[in-house]
Amino acid sequence: MSAQRSMAVAALLMVCGIIIGALASHALQSSLSATQLHALDTAVQYQLLNALGLFLIGLLAQSRVDAWLPRIALVLAVGIVCFSGGIYVMMLAGVPRILGLITPVGGVLMILAWAMLAWRLLTTSDGASRRL
Repeated sequence: MSAQRSMAVAALLMVCGIIIGALASHALQSSLSATQLHALDTAVQYQLLNALGLFLIGLLAQSRVDAWLPRIALVLAVGIVCFSGGIYVMMLAGVPRILGLITPVGGVLMILAWAMLAWRLLTTSDGASRRL
């Protein structure tokens, strides 16, 4: 995923997170249980925080040549969609909980993306990666 695309996807994830958060705290408050609202709140928080991180990875990719950054961005984006999307689908669409198994996969992908980024930042010296 290119730096520009990472930032665009991050911005779209932020828009969706804000919309779903607003819906959950206003329009859906009377029709969902406290447990469902809490689950939606968790999904929104993770989506917004990780989308901001995805945006920052895009910025980093603009200033640093590293073949791993686009891969890390892709893993993080897929993780966000699987984790938060899985919760949204379970809470809002009422799909069977078995389909919610995608949620932990998303969580693992987000963890993996952040671990990969830490690994790249710790093992790549400034001299090894060219500055643009």
